[in-house]
Amino acid sequence: MRTVLALLAALMLGLVPATAQTANPAEAFVAKTIADGFAILNNTALAQEARAGQLESLLLSATDLRRIALFTLGAAKASPEQTEAFTAAFRDYALAVYRQQFLSYSGKTLAVSGSRQNAPGDVIVRAMLSDPGGVAVLVDFRVRTDGPAPLIIDVGFAGIWLAVTQRDDFAAYLGRNKGDVAALTAYLAERTRAIRQ
Repeated sequence: MRTVLALLAALMLGLVPATAQTANPAEAFVAKTIADGFAILNNTALAQEARAGQLESLLLSATDLRRIALFTLGAAKASPEQTEAFTAAFRDYALAVYRQQFLSYSGKTLAVSGSRQNAPGDVIVRAMLSDPGGVAVLVDFRVRTDGPAPLIIDVGFAGIWLAVTQRDDFAAYLGRNKGDVAALTAYLAERTRAIRQ
């Protein structure tokens, strides 16, 4: 699970901004999010903790973590209180992973290369991730555009959708723990504490 979220952080925050002009609002949004993350990473006037805080703010504004959390919970049976506790734990866990990993991803490039409409208000923005001396990898950002502002709700890396992978991981955990959403929430909180130490 941690690897999946770290990869999302890498794709969203640690990349050199694309220079190509974008053709639509979803593409422009993804390119701007990447550029903003890159600007924060390279602001050496800020202490590491201040940069981490700014990156968290960027993530919170660019992604729909609640929607992602609910998707990853799948069809698990949970009370409204359990659902709220899980979404809060998922948010804290995701942000802890991003904070830990964000400095590791500078030096890569990401060029937005186009997009396609998946459904009304649902756009897949296609990009190419390149590492100096490495192999280019196709990256897809799934962006909802039907709300007040665009929001990223998933990232596909070489054809693997991260939120789908997370949902499968959580389903496996719930399967081993009698469907106990409170146990999954406690597990995420424990992982968050371990990351932050």
